[in-house]
Amino acid sequence: MRAAELSRTTAETDVRLRLELDGTGLSQIATGCGFLDHMLTLFARHGRFDLSVQCKGDTNVDDHHTVEDIGICLGDAFSEALGDKRGTVRYGSVLLPMDEALILTAVDLSGRGMLYWDMHIPTPKVGSFDTELAEEFFIALARRGDMTIHVRQLAGSNSHHIIEGAFKGLARSLSAAAAIDSRFPLEIPSTKGVL
Repeated sequence: MRAAELSRTTAETDVRLRLELDGTGLSQIATGCGFLDHMLTLFARHGRFDLSVQCKGDTNVDDHHTVEDIGICLGDAFSEALGDKRGTVRYGSVLLPMDEALILTAVDLSGRGMLYWDMHIPTPKVGSFDTELAEEFFIALARRGDMTIHVRQLAGSNSHHIIEGAFKGLARSLSAAAAIDSRFPLEIPSTKGVL
């Protein structure tokens, strides 16, 4: 079973997270940040990951620590669940329409944690959520998950739709990259022999 369960406690947050890569899209999400709950719920569903996240954070300050620390934990969980990445497809990408928004996401399980973010979110907030925190989540996930992630906005004027398209696209791209290649289930997908 490709899964991970972990916790992370700091002076700012207390996160408990469980991830199963080969799931059905079930989720139990309670982060204290309503918009992030929504994004993680649809992330699980569209990636067909089973995901449980509970967080108690210093949201009386703002949502920054909660969002970043959950990104860190999710990245750690992907890294643990993928192991040496043997048998994975390695790459995944999708061009995802979300109403007027059109978002390109691409993932490489490269072992090199990098984010390339070309997004133009028109408002500073969606509800009480600071829209700049979407990038912080993706940065933390990419770094701790040792994966290269590209996110590019090709169209869009509604901040909610733009961010939702990015999360859905990431889920589908990650699901494709993490899938087992039935032709080469024992092979590490790199000429170096390691990722």
